[in-house]
Amino acid sequence: MLVTAVVGSGIAAARLSPTDVGLQLLENAVATALALGALILVFGPVSGAHLNPVVSAVDWWLGRRFGTGLSVRDLAAYVPAQVAGAVAGAVLADVMFGLPAVTWSRTDRSGANLWLAEVVATAGLVVLVFALARTGRTTAAPAAVGAYIGAAYWFTSSTSFANPAVTVGRTFTDTFAGIAPTSVPGFVAAQLVGGLVAVAALAAWYPHAGHTADAVVVPHPIRESAP
Repeated sequence: MLVTAVVGSGIAAARLSPTDVGLQLLENAVATALALGALILVFGPVSGAHLNPVVSAVDWWLGRRFGTGLSVRDLAAYVPAQVAGAVAGAVLADVMFGLPAVTWSRTDRSGANLWLAEVVATAGLVVLVFALARTGRTTAAPAAVGAYIGAAYWFTSSTSFANPAVTVGRTFTDTFAGIAPTSVPGFVAAQLVGGLVAVAALAAWYPHAGHTADAVVVPHPIRESAP
């Protein structure tokens, strides 16, 4: 659903404002930010709203010493689900707008400046999520995470993909939000580096972040109790 919002709003923006790229980006950013906040509210109680493999990997890494966060088994299940969901979301958006279900993107997004932007965008996102958990403010996660991604559309040159699964999903659509498959390795590598930068920052600013890894992105029960 996140990638459906990203791709679908990108298609709508290109159709509604065909001669104004800045307005297209604004429309795309606002729709994505609002959808992300809503999706965290929906899926937070189910899975913690783990929509991002980097967030999930850092959650496992920081929580492993304290018996918190995702287990290796959880992480191994989450990442394929995140990627599959992203691909399905792009296909759904294409079909809803009357386009071929799958068309490989031809939008090249490569260059050191874009990779740096992805490091910054991803690191900031991960630090935000863990800072909220560590300080007991996860109720603000839907608004805060949505606001951060919406803003990062504008303050990063890459328009803040900040998510390897979303990056892969966006290769399946040759529309406003697409990214060429050849550009994916650089983006994903930069996002992983961003995750490492976030780990280092959290070690300095929130050295006990692993204690609250169970609350990332928001607290969620391991198993729902029977009524």
